[in-house]
Amino acid sequence: MEPLYQYAWLIPVLPLAGAMLVGLGLISYSRATSNLRQGSAVFIVSLLGTAMVLSFALLWSQINGHETYTQMFEWAAAGEFRLKMGYTIDHLTALMLVIVTTVAFLVMVYTDGYMAHDPGYVRFYAYLSLFSSSMLGLVVSPNLVQVYVFWELVGVSSYLLIGFWYHRKAAADACQKAFVANRVGDFGLLLGMLGIYWATGSFEFEVMGDRLQELVETGALSAALATLFAVLVFLGPVAKSAQFPLHVWLPDAMEGPTPISALIHAATMVAAGVFLIARMYPVFEHLPVVMNIIAWTGAFTAFLGATIAITQNDIKKGLAYSTISQLGYMVMAMGVGAYSAGLFHLMTHAYFKAMLFLCSGSVIHGMEAVVGNNPVLAQDMRLMGGLRKYMPITSTCFLIGTLAICGIPPFAGFWSKDEILGNAFAANQALWIVGWLTAGMTAFYMFRMYFSTFEGDFRGNDEEIKEQLLVANSAPVVAFGLGAMASKELEHGHNDHGHHSDSPHESPITMTLPLMALAIPSTLIGLLGTPFANYFEQLIYAPGESLAEVLEELTEFEMTEFLIMAGNSVGIALIGITLASLMYLSHKIDHGAIAEKIKPLYNFSLNKWYLDDINEFLFVKGSRRLARQVLEVDYKIVDGAVNLTGFITLLSGEGLKYLENGRAQFYALIVFVAVLGLVVVSGI
Repeated sequence: MEPLYQYAWLIPVLPLAGAMLVGLGLISYSRATSNLRQGSAVFIVSLLGTAMVLSFALLWSQINGHETYTQMFEWAAAGEFRLKMGYTIDHLTALMLVIVTTVAFLVMVYTDGYMAHDPGYVRFYAYLSLFSSSMLGLVVSPNLVQVYVFWELVGVSSYLLIGFWYHRKAAADACQKAFVANRVGDFGLLLGMLGIYWATGSFEFEVMGDRLQELVETGALSAALATLFAVLVFLGPVAKSAQFPLHVWLPDAMEGPTPISALIHAATMVAAGVFLIARMYPVFEHLPVVMNIIAWTGAFTAFLGATIAITQNDIKKGLAYSTISQLGYMVMAMGVGAYSAGLFHLMTHAYFKAMLFLCSGSVIHGMEAVVGNNPVLAQDMRLMGGLRKYMPITSTCFLIGTLAICGIPPFAGFWSKDEILGNAFAANQALWIVGWLTAGMTAFYMFRMYFSTFEGDFRGNDEEIKEQLLVANSAPVVAFGLGAMASKELEHGHNDHGHHSDSPHESPITMTLPLMALAIPSTLIGLLGTPFANYFEQLIYAPGESLAEVLEELTEFEMTEFLIMAGNSVGIALIGITLASLMYLSHKIDHGAIAEKIKPLYNFSLNKWYLDDINEFLFVKGSRRLARQVLEVDYKIVDGAVNLTGFITLLSGEGLKYLENGRAQFYALIVFVAVLGLVVVSGI
């Protein structure tokens, strides 16, 4: 198996080569490359497929007991400073490689159907390939510097993909917002990296942890300073994994095409933050204050995301806030020391959330045939309903994903979420209460989405609702963007089947096949982490633990305790599902009347806790006000001082030129007056 590890560097390089070759083709031979649509797609997908096969082979090798493999080379040297680069393959790396490549591969297959008529089809594939390569490079990085390099590449790739339809102001604003929010977190990460290197002299994860602990214990470094460095590093995952208060970019990222929404919000960009916390665990675990900050940040973010998702009407925005909430669970798990549980939820969430996003894209694709290529109408659940009879595959897959995220056994999300809640209860019951309440809200808003979209009567032909939505959003009907229909087809009222339709339609096989493929792990993969046979934890456990310790802990499993905890989490989920069915399926409870009775709370949720408004006032408008004040200072003081100096020089020059007349008698008179003046002054 050794040659397999020696060529593991090909996993991130293959998609990078695909992105580079297609990108160079677009730059040098734009028309010819753009016309090779299917050929370019097959080329890029094949390269990623090869990387996926290599990833599965590495995971199988790691499961069978192969030792951690690290290949390094010296990248930079100056005096005693040595910076090495390379790649490492361990259990966590192998698992993440499989997650990223499988989701990215299925997303690329799905993209062929979703972006079929988009003129940027080939460019989108090049961006997807670059994004995948960046994330895979991050996963195999053996030290913090290399992580940071690929961390920034992931950020650049997401900027390109979120702003893919750059001619839309909303998309252009969204990619800028994502870029700026992530730069805030990344600046903290950079400061923390440099601080830890100053203290420990290393960028290696375990070396940093051991040396930092030793320095704090011996008093060579204060615990407060070590905590500060660690919190600064944590700011990177706060931004990348959309934790409060840097979560605001992620819902706006929905302006990008749906395939990239699935990739960003499932297995790649947002997972990078949780992955970095796992890699930095040797540093964090010895700093209790930092672990508490991580745990409470995750818990609060989980609650925040759920409370906002309850009232969202845009199907993609609802899933985005759901992602924020689930990421909060993962971060909370890391903070309470549930290393395996957090990564287990990362894995299960990657599959069922990718499927949910791709299902939403399938719904949008079907809705466009009815409402036209307008994102306001095609994504609003108030115009949906009854889609199950038109889109049976999409609706079934969406239901599976919904059951998984709600934590209903035996679906994948139940096992990972229940393990997190169990660990939270053992660590801090207040954290468990927050997680438990969030689980109930998750079940409510997800089944609200399912019932509103797939059950009841179809509302897509209701012109009154369409008009109300367009007026409410001040959005004219426009022919751009969602990618499933060409503008010429819209002009003639045709869909991609060649005729206008009064009802939605199921998506093509290139879109439904990835949904069905993702439905399998969404249903079954959780069985790898059951508490009575936890194979996942035997593979993925905290760096400071040994397999013997893990096996000993697993033998302490108590069925009664599990049934009580699982019963509580399933019970609150069933309450949420019941409420959603009474409001949005049977309509026995008028949700509109309830919203009116609690109008302030409803508006608080609908307006996303007014956090976007606060950011707009404090940072956007505040920075503009500050810029105007700086401009005033520059104009009145700096420019004024410069202009005054010039004016004085000009004035003195104009006056002195009359003293330069070339007459000796006049110069003698000046000398006489000067001497006389000096005599008078000295006499006084």
